Amino acid sequence: MNRILYVEDDEDVGPLMEHVLTSGGYMVEIATTVSQALSLLEGGSFDLVLTDGRLPDGSGVVVADRAKAQEVDVLIVTGYALTLPGVERHDFLMKPVRPAELLAAVDRHIGSHG
Repeated sequence: MNRILYVEDDEDVGPLMEHVLTSGGYMVEIATTVSQALSLLEGGSFDLVLTDGRLPDGSGVVVADRAKAQEVDVLIVTGYALTLPGVERHDFLMKPVRPAELLAAVDRHIGSHG
């Protein structure tokens, strides 16, 4: 089963999208901060990192860059793609994102690398 590291600090969005991803057949680990995400990346093996752009302790781009350095595929989901420095280095979706749109993007990423 494919593993996703999902980094989202919004208490309403996170559980909903986690449900969407697990219903889609993915194993999901959740982080709510950059530091949590980096720690999980160090200790785990993931097929995809799905991260919010803005997090309480920094930018999701930091998480995305670290994941890429470890050869893990990345998808940033943010409402700030036009103003978030470094986001252009990664694939991204603009918030708000519909659950079906998110699942389709994840399927494309993992399907092309798994």
